Amino acid sequence: MKHRGRHRRRRRGAALRAVLTGTALALTGAATLISVSQADVTDSPGTLKPLSSPAQTGPLRLQERLVPARTLNRLSAAMGRPVGADTVLASADHGMRESADCSSADRASLPVAPAATRAYCWDPADAAGTAWRPASVTTPGDTDDDGVRGTHRALLAGWTHSTATGRADERGLARVAFVNADDPARLAYRWVLLVVPVDGGRDYRGLASGISGMAWYRDKLLVTARSGGADALYVYDLDRIQRTSVDGPAIGRVPGGWSADGYRYVMPAVGSYRFAAGRCSPLGPPCPGALALDRGTAPDSLVAAEWTAPDGDRNARLWRYAFSTDPARGGLLATDSAGRVKAVEAYRTGAAGIRGVLSYRRPGAAQPSWYVGHLPGSRDGHGGLWRQDSAGAKAPHCGADASHRCWAQSAGSLSYGQETGEVWSLSDRMLFAVPLAELDRSLG
Repeated sequence: MKHRGRHRRRRRGAALRAVLTGTALALTGAATLISVSQADVTDSPGTLKPLSSPAQTGPLRLQERLVPARTLNRLSAAMGRPVGADTVLASADHGMRESADCSSADRASLPVAPAATRAYCWDPADAAGTAWRPASVTTPGDTDDDGVRGTHRALLAGWTHSTATGRADERGLARVAFVNADDPARLAYRWVLLVVPVDGGRDYRGLASGISGMAWYRDKLLVTARSGGADALYVYDLDRIQRTSVDGPAIGRVPGGWSADGYRYVMPAVGSYRFAAGRCSPLGPPCPGALALDRGTAPDSLVAAEWTAPDGDRNARLWRYAFSTDPARGGLLATDSAGRVKAVEAYRTGAAGIRGVLSYRRPGAAQPSWYVGHLPGSRDGHGGLWRQDSAGAKAPHCGADASHRCWAQSAGSLSYGQETGEVWSLSDRMLFAVPLAELDRSLG
């Protein structure tokens, strides 16, 4: 299918360099790593404060709303048989470059400490503009122990269009880069536009939502909904991806077939979760900002962090929901008979401006540690990454002034790859990985 300029297949440049080894990437300066406790840094997020009373946990309750099967079937009957993620990965048409082939500005956005051991920049056609920005990632470890989806290794990265710049009809839309990671030296990706069925499956609209968090579990992809509304999460089925048939700027049914702003594939939502208490607010339900999968709990769980301003005075909440163990509900959250989802654990952290969250039980630890990546109060430059638990918080030091602003610039979500032991994240320019063991070593 022919695409407009931004989406056309582009020839890859010269052959990418050999696959990176475990040696850290060269950065602008050597970092001195010193373990730091909350007493060493005045703006430490401190200890996690449990939230356990009904008044504290009640606002976290969700209500599940699944799209009727007849709606999804009507849409697929009109558009053609759905394809799976494997088909999209096999058709990846945008190449990525390894760090050594990226610009100095790209590399400057990477973490200072600990250094990334793998890093990639996007196709220049996608990275050149400022309207579309990457914000979330989910890794092969979020799918299965072998990191393979079908016949391909995969990463998914969520991008959101600005609501203030670019074409008016694209503002606020969300798309996902399906990254084919079969060859670590030659990553490539294909765009899929996220949509929502309307009119009983006779049409669809673009998802107008900032996907600052995403998690891939079994055959489902859960993404955050736009801040400020009652919707908390949207759910997508990776086996229900539809091909479009018309190459045009419209989104939905058009004369002659189906269009999606020039994208070859769309993924229609199969459900959503809304806050039972209404719209998110400082005193009510939290606006979800970051998501991650924790496979170290029983059952597996989804962890989330509240979206707050990095330069504000409102500290964020962290919480988790259990996934369903019902084989017929693979990838969906555990609900009661009325479709309600309760938080099984919740905390208040001293951090604000959180854009990435992980929960991981380290060997020998009695409880999981929570890793939170957040923006600096000025929203400018490198952010910080802290490990928190009930005993306190730690972060790496870097630079001559022993600053803890050692994480990436404008960093997005975090995702732990169980297969490789790596933590994947994004700066505003690059996709990168840091071994979790190296991150913990930098904390002492």
